[in-house]
Amino acid sequence: MPIKTKDHIVEELKGKIANLNSDSKEELFGKVIEVGDGISVISGLSDVMMSEMLEFKSESGSIYGVVLNLNEGSVGAIILGDSSKIKEGDEVIATKRILEVPVGENLIGRVVDPLGKPLDMKGDIKAEKYYPIEKIAPGVITRESVKEPVQTGIKAVDAMIPIGRGQRELIIGDRQIGKTAIAIDTIINQKGQNMKCVYVAVGQKESKVASIVAKLEEEGAMKYTTVVLAGASDPASMLYISPYSGTAMAEYFADKGEDVLIVYDDLSKHAVSYREISLLLKRPPGREAFPGDVFYLHSRLLERSCKLNKDYGGGSITSLPIIETQAGDVSAYIPTNVISITDGQIYLEPDLFYQGNRPAVNVGISVSRVGSSAQIKAMKKVAGKIKLEAAQYRELAAFAQFGSDLDEETKKKLERGKRLVEIFKQGQYAPIPVEEQVLVYFAISNGFMDDIEVEKILTFEKDLIEYGRNNAKELLSRIKESGLLEEKDQEELKETVTACKQAFSY
Repeated sequence: MPIKTKDHIVEELKGKIANLNSDSKEELFGKVIEVGDGISVISGLSDVMMSEMLEFKSESGSIYGVVLNLNEGSVGAIILGDSSKIKEGDEVIATKRILEVPVGENLIGRVVDPLGKPLDMKGDIKAEKYYPIEKIAPGVITRESVKEPVQTGIKAVDAMIPIGRGQRELIIGDRQIGKTAIAIDTIINQKGQNMKCVYVAVGQKESKVASIVAKLEEEGAMKYTTVVLAGASDPASMLYISPYSGTAMAEYFADKGEDVLIVYDDLSKHAVSYREISLLLKRPPGREAFPGDVFYLHSRLLERSCKLNKDYGGGSITSLPIIETQAGDVSAYIPTNVISITDGQIYLEPDLFYQGNRPAVNVGISVSRVGSSAQIKAMKKVAGKIKLEAAQYRELAAFAQFGSDLDEETKKKLERGKRLVEIFKQGQYAPIPVEEQVLVYFAISNGFMDDIEVEKILTFEKDLIEYGRNNAKELLSRIKESGLLEEKDQEELKETVTACKQAFSY
């Protein structure tokens, strides 16, 4: 074996150094100096960014967090997981990434947590892409006016408070009076409407969400719906990010030019979770102990819902945020904030609910700032006077309690109003197609129900819809497809209503 000379050894070392593959990379480390209640204070991360993801190296594995506070000498972060597994002195690594969630077609029909992890025992989800949960809302130039309708299937809403694709319509009212029911009925009614749906449950009971998912499955609505769940027992950090995660999942479809409906149930609990995080991070409290940027919390979320113009894909996100009031107080801090951000509100009133008027929509306070531009022409024609008549009836009914001598005109309006109130009644999970609503509203606005007893109005409505399905199929499908109501169609509607009254002896 030849003896290697000094020169041979030097050459061999040079060759090895030249071919050396160094995978070393620069990482920013910090140390946990305080932890508890879902938040952590870390020292040593001098170059970290706001909203950057952090990786906590605990004994039980990696747990992720997000930077929310940049203090002098330390940073405050929320922990997206079990904070009890992190202890003082644990190592923290800055990932140089903003928090992202998986998006794509594979999330449809699934129940996931705010990080996109499955909760429905149906196996792992293969992500097509990852989207950041925080994103700057589309600018004015990229948007288009709202003019295409979102049919909710709820008679009172579609006629008087129409919702358009790209609109933000607030559902507001006390607890347990049907706010979620309106949102779920709207999701069920999107079957065949070419609309994807995302339902974000913020701080809801898991049992309630399980029954909602079961109902969506039963109605076949999970085929186009994703459920994002941050339950009542989850940390405040998960409740805080859940609406943003749901919006990121919706934006994937909007970017492809599709229409999406997103429900935030509810933003009151979202604001409370943010207040909890802010107080723990020692941010100065303001009104009702909420931090100063609680308005920005919801405005930057809801401004991401819009209708994009054709140059930017033409997609849309329609949002239905839900806010819970205390004893009907719409002038409280969070309700007034969200009312000022949205394009209208559907106000549910406890008195109406307990009287049996369900959905308990208060026509006087409820409003859609998009108005009839988000209605099909046929609905606009038959329901134009409905809202005015309903509002007048409420005023007259209150007045009539004190007055005994009423003129014929007032009596006529009161009788029509009573029938209108009956028409607005609708069972849960029973959305009605828009063409059938046009048939019902045509009948009442043209006086065909004036001679029917108030107690029989709902029975007549049911019979009329059934009769229309069997005997006026062509007419109804024509109204559905064209969205118009020509003179010829009005004549046919008149004949249909008259024939129905004769057939059922009304």
